[in-house]
Amino acid sequence: MSGGLQGPAPGERPQPAGRRNAQGIRIDPEVEAEPEPRRTVLSALVENEPGVLATISGLVSRRQFNIESLTVGPTTNPETSRVTLVIEEPEPGIRQVETQLAKLIHVISVRELGTDAVRRELVVLKVHGGSPEKVHAITEMYGGRTLDAGPRTITVEITGGEQEIDDAIDAFRQFEIREIARTGQTALARGEEWTTHAEEERYEQPEET
Repeated sequence: MSGGLQGPAPGERPQPAGRRNAQGIRIDPEVEAEPEPRRTVLSALVENEPGVLATISGLVSRRQFNIESLTVGPTTNPETSRVTLVIEEPEPGIRQVETQLAKLIHVISVRELGTDAVRRELVVLKVHGGSPEKVHAITEMYGGRTLDAGPRTITVEITGGEQEIDDAIDAFRQFEIREIARTGQTALARGEEWTTHAEEERYEQPEET
């Protein structure tokens, strides 16, 4: 009769998954796996009330989310504005930003836009004016326009997609860019799709007789 303990052989016993950290504690591989961050655009329809933009930016900054850009402007309704945020976060972070924004009192509707959304931004840059003909040629190549031209500096405006703006800035570097102001992206859903659900609901309501 064997005096050993009963149970499965060593090779048959379940093996714990995951590695151990520096303290010897085993880490669950599902917990350890961090989703890769991605850049996306959130569009929020907000009421025109004092402090709304400060509240939105404060909420996002307090939670230390990575904001690439934030723009705000009027809509067809004089009582509302559209806030466009470009953020880069893992999927859980994006969902958290969307959820937290929707909870704010003066936020009517918020939605993540798809990759096919129409996105545009504007850049105004000032370069040295030593080569006005070359500056003008590059401005025309990117569909821009000259806002101010003098013997020492030339200021131009370019509007386009993010990559187009990046390329234009790189092209103007040969003239030494003195100053630059860039708006960040603003965006609308493509085609007949509404950018936020609140706008769709408002448009589809029957008119009062």
